[in-house]
Amino acid sequence: MADDLGDEWWENQPTGAGSSPEASDGEGGGRDTEVMQQETVPIPASSKKTKQKKITDVLAKSEPKPGVPEDLQKLMKDYYSSSRSVIELEELNLPDSCFLKANDLTHSLSSYLKEICPKWVKLRRNHTEKKSVLMLIICSSAIRALELIRSMTAFRGDSKVIKLFAKHIKVQEQVELLEKRVVHLGVGTPGRIKELVKQGGLNLNPLKFLVFDWNWRDQKLRRMMDIPEIRKEVFELLEMGVLSLCKSESLKLGLF
Repeated sequence: MADDLGDEWWENQPTGAGSSPEASDGEGGGRDTEVMQQETVPIPASSKKTKQKKITDVLAKSEPKPGVPEDLQKLMKDYYSSSRSVIELEELNLPDSCFLKANDLTHSLSSYLKEICPKWVKLRRNHTEKKSVLMLIICSSAIRALELIRSMTAFRGDSKVIKLFAKHIKVQEQVELLEKRVVHLGVGTPGRIKELVKQGGLNLNPLKFLVFDWNWRDQKLRRMMDIPEIRKEVFELLEMGVLSLCKSESLKLGLF
């Protein structure tokens, strides 16, 4: 909360002798004024004006570190620590074999997807099941989803891509699109994807790759998992069949 006050608030506060009360009228008033003027010591502005670092300032100057599988595992434990038993928390652990190679911050989205899925063309051709996708890319917003779709052109080729976010698109419209044709790639937000799974519009069983837009930061320098609402929806989605698919080794997780 202190950061919200900012420097401007502090600059409006009075400093120095000018803030001392006026001398009272009558006999002896002049002497009182003289004593007060002698005893009043101006307070240096630097001692009253405290500079506080904002999290955005710290992040802007810090060296970015790529996300690793341990980050996701730790976030899951922290999120469920107050509501799950020790045994239940252990069941949330995913084996290393569930994770694909993480992005080391040198990749574009297309180059990363090509590295983790070199046989994509063959997989795409063999995929014939409607109401499903082979790969899901989860991000924090509709705008970011559109950016990701544009940036994967070199990877997707002729693949059919569906936008899975809430902005300007109704759930029923997405359900109908998934029912009508075969789709290979889905890009969107965890809240809308979770709703589609809940309504039966999206079947996760054929899913082979689930990629988190992990390292990207918004204007406030927040990653998707730094946002409480997004984090909550991601973990709720993971419990809607994703964790069990990972443990059966039919689904792999990637951190882009």
